[in-house]
Amino acid sequence: MTDDAPREKAKGWWDEPWYRIRTDRFVASFLPSAGEDLDAVCNVDVEVRLTDGSRWSATVFTVAEVQRLMERWAQTGEAADGRYFWCSDGLIVREAGVTNMTEAISGTLDEGDFERILQRLDDD
Repeated sequence: MTDDAPREKAKGWWDEPWYRIRTDRFVASFLPSAGEDLDAVCNVDVEVRLTDGSRWSATVFTVAEVQRLMERWAQTGEAADGRYFWCSDGLIVREAGVTNMTEAISGTLDEGDFERILQRLDDD
């Protein structure tokens, strides 16, 4: 699903409580915690609306955040003492921040993995 056409620079804006980023292929609506630094976001829910109008959801984690959670769970006993991590619509990224996460979402479209990773939302 790759194409060599130049991509429009992503544009972001607040639409409280959402932070939305528009690209030429989708709008990603992130739900960060109040006051959270957008460049440091490491665990966030996102809704993605493709240009065809379909809506998709994911929870995006950084590798470091997954490690932090598993270490905490090793202490609390959750997830078999932190032995595993799973999330039905989870996307794990290397770098923190909504810009990096948006680029990863674009990458899932480029690679053809988008529909396997994100969960389609019903339009009621």
